[in-house]
Amino acid sequence: MKSSTRTSAIAVSALLALSLAACSSGGSSASSSSDGKTTLTFWHYEGDDSAMNLSWTAAIEEFESEHPDVTVKVEKQTFEQLQKNAKIVLAGEDVPDVMEYNKGNGTAGQLASQGLLTDLTDYSTQYGWDTTLPSSLQTTAKYDENGLMGSGNWYGVPTYGEYVTVYYNQDMFDANGIAVPTTMAELQTAMDSFVAKGITPVATAGAEYPLGQLWYQLVLSHADRSFVDDFQLFTNDVSWTSGPLAEGTQDLADWVSKGYVSTDASGLKAEDMGTSFIAGTYPIMVSGSWWFGRLNTEVTFTMGQMLFPGNDLSAGSSGNLLVIPTNSTQHDLAAEFINTALGEKAQAVMAEKGGLPVAADTSSITDPETKTLTDNWNTVVKDDGLAFYPDWPVAGFYDQVVSFGQSIMNGSKAPADALSELGAYYESGKTDITG
Repeated sequence: MKSSTRTSAIAVSALLALSLAACSSGGSSASSSSDGKTTLTFWHYEGDDSAMNLSWTAAIEEFESEHPDVTVKVEKQTFEQLQKNAKIVLAGEDVPDVMEYNKGNGTAGQLASQGLLTDLTDYSTQYGWDTTLPSSLQTTAKYDENGLMGSGNWYGVPTYGEYVTVYYNQDMFDANGIAVPTTMAELQTAMDSFVAKGITPVATAGAEYPLGQLWYQLVLSHADRSFVDDFQLFTNDVSWTSGPLAEGTQDLADWVSKGYVSTDASGLKAEDMGTSFIAGTYPIMVSGSWWFGRLNTEVTFTMGQMLFPGNDLSAGSSGNLLVIPTNSTQHDLAAEFINTALGEKAQAVMAEKGGLPVAADTSSITDPETKTLTDNWNTVVKDDGLAFYPDWPVAGFYDQVVSFGQSIMNGSKAPADALSELGAYYESGKTDITG
C-alpha cells in the first residue's frame, strides 16, 4: 500500500515515461548487448540503500557469476507508474523479464486474471518454492482464474516480508515520565498523557497510505482471522454498519477528536510523516517495516519497536512479488534469477540490512534493533497474524481508502457515512471479481 492519488495529466506523463523505459529495455526479445551477452531486464522501484535493493544486487552478482553470458539490466521505475500503467505496458511486446509488482487482488491478481503474468506453478515445484515459503506467505503468490489471492496457480514470488509495526521515541517517553504501553488501554493512557503535555502522540499522513494502515490496525484490534478471510478473500460477507469495520472507524474518529493525531496531517504524505518522526516531533509512528533501515540509520534518539498493543493481527504480508510478464521470452532464465534471489547469499544480505528474509537463517543477526524487527516479524508469521492491507480486496480501492481516511480526519463526513461510501465501492468491486 504505497501509492498516491494522481491527476489524469500526471498519469499520462507516467505512462509515457514508463512506455519509453519499456521500449529501451528490449527485455522481451532475449536481446544481446554490444558484447554479445544476453540481457535479462529487471524492473523494480526500491531505493538504492534499501535491504531489498541490496539483496537483489547480491543476487544479480551471483547470477551473472554463474551465467557469464548474461547481463542483468536493472531499470528503476516508480510504484505509481507500475500501479497505474502496468496493464497497458505489459500488453505490449517490450516488457521486462522480471518485475517487482504489488501483491493482492486488485494488483497482481488483476494482471494474472488478464493473462499478463506467467504461470509459475511448475517453477514453484521445480525450485521448491512451494515448500521453502511458509503457507502464510504463499497466499499472496497464488491467484485463481478471477484474480482472487490465496488459491490457484503461482503468479509471483516474494523474497522478503513486511508488516506494520509501532516505532517509538524512547527518549520522549522517558522525558515525559510516560511508560511504554503493552495493551490498548495503556496506549490510550499514554497518548492522553502526551496530549495533556501539548504533544501530539502519533505521526501519520492522510494523503498516502499511513492513515489507511492506522485505520486498519484499529479495525484489526476488534477482529479475528475469520474477519480477515471474509474481508480479503470474500469467504463470507462483511458488515459495514457493525463489527470490526464500524468499530475501527469510530476508533479513528475518536483518535482525531482526542488529539492523538493531528488534523493537519490530512494533506501530508508518507515522507512528511517519516521525517517528522525522525526529527523527534512525535513519540509514536505506526507504519511499515520498510521504514526500518532509514530510521535505524537516521534517528538520533533511542528508538523502540513493538507490535500494535493488544492486537493478534497485523497489517502485513509477503513483500512485493517478483513476477515474469507473459510477453517475456526468457521465462526459464527469469525463473532461475528469481530462485537466486531466494538463495542463501541474497537472503543473508536481506537479513543483515534490516529486511525480512523469507528463506534465511536469522540467528546470526547481531544488530539489536534489526533482531527486534525480525523477531517481531517471526512472531506474527508463526501465529498466522498477517492480515494483508486494507486496500487489497478490490481494484482501485487504494484511492478510496485514502479519501475515506481524509474525510474522517478533516471531519467532512460522519464516520458512518464515510464508511458506507467505502463499503459501496468495495461491494461493487467484489461483484466485479466474483460475479
